[in-house]
Amino acid sequence: MTADPQVLVHADKQALADAAAARFVVALQEAQSRTPEAQVALTGGSMGSAIIAAVARLPERDTVDWQRVRVWWGDERYLPAGDPDRNDTQNDEAGLLGLGLDPAKVHRVAGPDASGSAEESADAYARSIREHGQGGWDVVLFGVGPDGHVASLFPHHPAQRVTDAIAVAVHDSPKPPPDRVSLTFECFERSRQVWFLVSGADKAEAVAAAQAPGADRWDVPAAGPRGSEATLWLVDEPAASGLGDDRQPQ
Repeated sequence: MTADPQVLVHADKQALADAAAARFVVALQEAQSRTPEAQVALTGGSMGSAIIAAVARLPERDTVDWQRVRVWWGDERYLPAGDPDRNDTQNDEAGLLGLGLDPAKVHRVAGPDASGSAEESADAYARSIREHGQGGWDVVLFGVGPDGHVASLFPHHPAQRVTDAIAVAVHDSPKPPPDRVSLTFECFERSRQVWFLVSGADKAEAVAAAQAPGADRWDVPAAGPRGSEATLWLVDEPAASGLGDDRQPQ
């Protein structure tokens, strides 16, 4: 059973980040009320970092026991640790490291400085998820590309079609760098809440395409992931400009 998508529109990027951060803190509180650890999959990009920065500014962040939050990434560029184009580096610089997380519970994808190939990194990441992420994701955060991609699952790319796997090596990415590691659609199926964080008019076409009746994830990957409890499109006005009236202003 999956939740139908709900679109929540915010005035601008900062309003979106602030509202998503407050919602994120509440989601972590609720997760910790029912399970020893909250399991979250983060995203990179400007919005992925914006929500981390907004969480870091929130006084309410102290209501979360950050030592009981286990952090993953939905995908990662296959680049050396600390590279500014890595998702985890961007999140770290936005304030992730200052939240009080247990470093042993922050699971990073190995880059070429620590593994022999993207396949090796994908296999190692999958083993970590099997060991530490058995309960599935409490919250998964996605950015959305102008082409509708999520994580590193791109339109018409064979990595989309991988089954019986938690993580996959992605080569020949249409967006640089060409080599990446991504969690699979099958892995994302174990999500309580799925949130798409989208800002900017350049994303409006992708947002509208993902909301279109009968949208196929092969063409628009963002049409694929669904949460069992909630599927939220948290967007700003420019990103929502291609939608009709079937949306909820915030």
